[in-house]
Amino acid sequence: MFTLLIATKNRHKLNEISTILVNRPIELKSLADFDNSPEIIENGQTFRENAAIKADTCFEYFHLPTMGDDSGLEVPALGNEPGVFSARYAGSDTNDLKNNLYLLDKMKGLTGEQRRARFVCTICYRDEGHREFFTGTTEGYILEEFRGQSGFGYDPIFYIPEIGKTYAELSMEEKNAISHRGKAMIKFAAFLDKIT
Repeated sequence: MFTLLIATKNRHKLNEISTILVNRPIELKSLADFDNSPEIIENGQTFRENAAIKADTCFEYFHLPTMGDDSGLEVPALGNEPGVFSARYAGSDTNDLKNNLYLLDKMKGLTGEQRRARFVCTICYRDEGHREFFTGTTEGYILEEFRGQSGFGYDPIFYIPEIGKTYAELSMEEKNAISHRGKAMIKFAAFLDKIT
């Protein structure tokens, strides 16, 4: 059995990842499974840098094959904000609702193509002999109102015109098939299949 550490305590993220890696001889661990874990300082300027910080920090601490990822929303009309600050866009003491409302407020008056956005996910995998990166993106638009009950983060306002739904209106299986994390994870899973 291959043990893979996911460098997160976010149970939503862990659920998405475990769904994609199902039916493989892999035991998933997260930081929530350990009493002690290293302090991870996400001070990178890009998703790639932050993913590497997570993977490198946890691999060096636990000496287990480690997957770190960083993801977020980019709105070109806002200079690609919130970007690496997606989880704390409305400040350090924030939550999903506050972040969504803050983004909607900043986008007031923007219409049509000005509301275009993309979700980006970059994965860094680290073990004794590998340090690999995998990236996925999904294009869409930011709605002016919330739609859907599932998902987390900006899912209720991120609309994908090709399917006519927000992320929050999709089942886990539907979301994994088209999401930024799903696309990055499919590339990562193919790599894992080769080395495990």
